[in-house]
Parts: sequence; C-alpha cells; structure tokens
Amino acid sequence: MVRLVFLLSLLVIVVLNIYVANFYPPIWWSMVVFGPILIIGLLDMLQTKKAVRRNFPIIGNFRYLLEAIRPEINQYFVESNSSGRPFSREDRSVVYQRAKGQRDTLPFGTQMDVYEVGYEWLNHSVTPTLVDPNSMRIIIGSEQCKQPYSASILNIGAMSFGALSKNAILALNQGAKLGNFAHNTGEGGISPYHLAGGGDLIWQIGTGYFGCRNKDGSFCEELFVDKAIDPQVKMIEIKLSQGAKPGGGGIVPGVKVTKEIADIRGVPVGKTVVSPASHSVFNTPVGLLEFVQKLRDLSGGKPVGFKLCVGKRHQFLAICKAMLKTGIYPDFISVDGSEGGTGAAPLEFSNRLGYPLTEGLRYVHNSLVGVGVREQIKVLASGKIITGFGMVHRMCTGADGIYSARGMMLSLGCIQAVSCNTNACPVGIATQDPGLVVGLVVKQKNKRVASYHEQTIRSLSKLIGAMGLNHPSELSPWHIMRRIDAITVSHYSGLYDFIEKGCLLGRHVPAHFAEAWKAASADTFDRVFE
Repeated sequence: MVRLVFLLSLLVIVVLNIYVANFYPPIWWSMVVFGPILIIGLLDMLQTKKAVRRNFPIIGNFRYLLEAIRPEINQYFVESNSSGRPFSREDRSVVYQRAKGQRDTLPFGTQMDVYEVGYEWLNHSVTPTLVDPNSMRIIIGSEQCKQPYSASILNIGAMSFGALSKNAILALNQGAKLGNFAHNTGEGGISPYHLAGGGDLIWQIGTGYFGCRNKDGSFCEELFVDKAIDPQVKMIEIKLSQGAKPGGGGIVPGVKVTKEIADIRGVPVGKTVVSPASHSVFNTPVGLLEFVQKLRDLSGGKPVGFKLCVGKRHQFLAICKAMLKTGIYPDFISVDGSEGGTGAAPLEFSNRLGYPLTEGLRYVHNSLVGVGVREQIKVLASGKIITGFGMVHRMCTGADGIYSARGMMLSLGCIQAVSCNTNACPVGIATQDPGLVVGLVVKQKNKRVASYHEQTIRSLSKLIGAMGLNHPSELSPWHIMRRIDAITVSHYSGLYDFIEKGCLLGRHVPAHFAEAWKAASADTFDRVFE
C-alpha cells in the first residue's frame, strides 16, 4: 500500500505538471526532476531482489546509499552466542554474503583481540582431513522409532506462520527443499504454505495444540493423525518452553491474526493469541513420555521429541527418571538457550529467565549420559547460532544438530528493524500486511535460504577438516579453547564437568548433581523431600 500511494502521488504530480505546462511552458523543466524520480520508483517496484526498495520506492534507496558511503566494515563475524550481544552489521553481512553466494573472506588477518578475556578458538591439526559437506547429516530415531529420519546437521528453527508472513514461510520451505534440510513449523500449526514448498517438516506442537485442537483448546487425536501421517512431516516436536520466554506461552499480536491464520489455528480473528503456559494433556514426567509414545504411535512411528529451555534442574532429571521408569525414550530433545529470539516477549522473560545455551546444553547432555540413555537420544541446539564456528561450539558441548532461526531470517533479508511485534516489518518477513508481504519475492529468497545453508555447512566441513576430524560426532569439549585472563587459557573439559556414563545410577552421584537428583521424581515435576 505504501509503495502504491507513493507512486500514485508522483503520477498525480507529473499529470498536473503536464497540464499546467500547457499554460506555463517553463513548467516543463520540472519534468527534468520528476521524470527520473518516477522512473526510479517504477524500477524499485519492479525489481525483486531488495524488499526495502520494493516496499518503499525511492525513499528505500537511501538505506543502500548510506551503506555505500559508510566506512568499510570488517567482514569478520564476531560470534555472539556466548555474550548475548545483539547481532551487529558485521554479523548480518556474513549471512547476507553466504545467502547471495558472495565472497566472505577478509583481508589483513584477525580482526579480534585474541587476548581479550572470553575469546574462544579451535585448535587445528597438522594433518587436516578432507570432509565432504554432504556427509553432514545425522539419523534421528531411537530403537523405538519405526521411521528414523536422516536430517541435515543444520535446519530451520521454529517460526510460525502468523509470526512470519506467507511469503516468508514459502521461501523458507522451498529453500529447505532445494537444500535437503528440514523446516520447523513453530507452534502455529502446519499451514498451506509449509506444504506448498515441498520441504521436509518438523511439526512443532505447543500448549495451544494449534492444528490439532478441539474447540475448547484440548488435544484432538483425529486432527493430529490427519496431519502427522503426511509424508512431508518427518518429525514431531512437543514444545515445553522456549528460550525467549520460558515459563510463558507463545504470543501472536491480534493485529497479525487474520482470518486465514485464525482458521489454521482454530482461534478468533483479530484477537491476540496467548498459548497456555503448560500442557493440558500431561502434568507429570511420566505423562510427558506417555504423550511422546502416543504421538509416535499415532504418526506411524515417526521420531517424536520435545523442546525446552532448561530451568529447574530437578525437573529435567525427573524426566530422565521417567525414562528409566517407563522405558520410553524421546527420539530427540531440542535445547533452546535463554538467548534465543522471538517476535514478541516480555522484557524480563527474555532477559532474566532460563539457562543460557552453553549451560543448558551441557546439563541436558550430562544428565542423559548420567542415566545411560544418551546414545538413544539426539540433542538439537538453538539460540543465536548462525556460523560454522557457532555450530562446532555447540556440538563440542553436547549437541548432535543445530536449529537456526535468526540466520535463516537474515538470509531472507531481515534488516533487524525490531518491528516483529508491530506487524510493520519493512521487508515483509514478520508481518501479515499484504502491502509489505508483497515485497518479499519467494523465487528470489528461497535460493538465498538454500545458499546460506549450503555455505554454512561448507564452512563447518572445512573447520572439521582443519581440526583433523572426519565428522562432528568426533567433537569433544576439549576442542574448544577459552581465554580466562591475560595469561591463562583452558579447554572446556577443564572449565566444566562432564560426567561419566551411568554415574547417576550408582551410589556415588557427582556432588553437583546430588541435590537435584534426590529432589527429582518420575511422578511429579515438584520437588520431593525425603
């Protein structure tokens, strides 16, 4: 709408100039000004590569003009996973370059202070290996799973239709199809745009049970089966909590809840959608695992797991005890760090609740190792991971695979306008405004999503090879080095405790697990006192 109004205004000015020029010939000189402006506006509307110019003809060019005349920025990506800093212009440039297939090398060597406290690095080998990027895949599915899934190590993180536009969902899913990786639907249900792209789907089911809910908001088996048996759905993920707002339900502002979204989710049009904070199907650790098994059976044996941001430690150990009690294992667990992003969350929830990814991932990995079930369960990590180094970092501390939501949004052309919760995203990604959605051209952006994935996997492969390894499964905590102070460095094995297999089952439970292990029960998420 903005672009049409803008161009219509210019056309009116031109017509008036032509009319007035019949009486005052000198007015024709004004066409020297308005003519080129009109041509630029038309070209902006017709081009398909830059959403800002497409949505905001003429004035959108000032953004790129300012970028062109600013001092050259260094192209080195400063990994911001651990620090929690917002992504900078430099961060975005790496994703943009990979999405566009451009060169992402830099001159003049390291652009970071390697003596800064907190600096992290990998140690290379004098006998590097050649790693095939096509081998960067993992099999997800425990011995209880009938339809294991061969997943890429890097997949699209959970972002719902509703939070994102239909064009964004189409581009992401088509990109997943082009690059042979998976697309997590987010908790908003499976939309026609997820299916139209043909890419593999990980169907996320949250506390609102969108897409498989009865009118009263409860879980509906029939609707679940109808969607879960679709060949495009490869895995099912039960969402317990997310890093950006752990302990609270998902939020979609009412301004984004169109009739189409309301029909897909089964909610009222124009009303803000706030998912319940917890599930109604279960309220105990045993109940959670029974629900996992139920969904696995109903789906025909597809991999089923759950997603959480780690909070109270005894509650995750209670889930581990429930695994031992029931003999039911999730096929995967997705660990979201508290630094994970969202389109809308209360400030305190986003900043002050939940374990950061490094600590949460390590705790989940240790707990599964401690009860002897780690080999059955794949662990996926999410939370500000957008580079090959970021992936290596997380796999050194316990992850088997990675979700990236932010990186995929940047590959679509996100400019971090910080308007996700206002329905005014200028590049047509996080909005339902048709006048803005049209700026995102699917046939252009799907290729960029696939290219970003391909180049990041290639970067991962090169790093693994430079370390003398053959696959990320060989990574260990001692591969990551960290500067403690000006003269002291340590690998992660020296900084963090990584416990031995089965040690939680014996008489000598590690001291830092003892209190939480004692307080955990398979039959309740509450603390038990003996």
